[in-house]
Amino acid sequence: MNHSIRPDTVVLVHGLWMTPRSWETWVEYYEAKGFTVIAPAYPGFEIEVEALRENPDVIAKLTVPETVDHFAAVIEAVPTPPIIMGHSFGGTLTQLLLARGLGSAGVVIDSAPTEGVRVNPISQARSLFPALKNPANRHRAVGFTPEEFHYAFTNTLTEEESRKVWDRYAIAAPGHWVWEYGLFANFKPGHQDTWVDYSADRAPLLFIGGEKDHIMPPSVNKSNAKHYEKSPALTEYHEFEGRDHWTCGAPGWEAVADYGLAWALEHATSSSRGTHAGS
Repeated sequence: MNHSIRPDTVVLVHGLWMTPRSWETWVEYYEAKGFTVIAPAYPGFEIEVEALRENPDVIAKLTVPETVDHFAAVIEAVPTPPIIMGHSFGGTLTQLLLARGLGSAGVVIDSAPTEGVRVNPISQARSLFPALKNPANRHRAVGFTPEEFHYAFTNTLTEEESRKVWDRYAIAAPGHWVWEYGLFANFKPGHQDTWVDYSADRAPLLFIGGEKDHIMPPSVNKSNAKHYEKSPALTEYHEFEGRDHWTCGAPGWEAVADYGLAWALEHATSSSRGTHAGS
């Protein structure tokens, strides 16, 4: 691998039920270390959390391909291939971006799976049930109540702490994303929008799992990482004890940020990889 050009930019990709605001502490933290930090929004999500709550129409209509294209354009504009970090569905998007040959290293935290990962723990089904209980939700923007959010995202926090997180960060998610790429993705014929070529070369990729994560448990991340066994590129998995899905904001988040950044800097490559199909 070519280590001649050290990445100087970190691109942070937020997940579902969130906006770039969810990265606010990480942006300051990495900037203080001298990095340029970009935390782009999904197309149409550039407005504040409160405005998205008032009018979630843009959320309901969003597609995965246009979101990946949007992030790809941001990353391609960075002079030096950046480190790409994604949380939850942002982890799925990060995998899709790496599959296009983008980035110098990828770190996915509590990642939602790409197509073909068939591990569906009970806690994941329970976490996603609010979106899956009504088929009409496929065409809606679907949010969590504070109680549902506490179970799915912030189960290591108190109810009061969780409510503060919900108040500041939570928005609805595209219902069809949860339906199409959640528990039912592997029951549909043909490749879906979250398919990647697991055997292709790409930038090094680290999966970070949280022991207490309900919505994307360690077993999901381990299975996703294992799918890359045939790729010549480096893939590793690391698990943090006692951490939930809100690991990027819950107390002690600095340890997660430090580990991910150190790993990415150690393994980042500036070698050019062509665009791979299926992304």
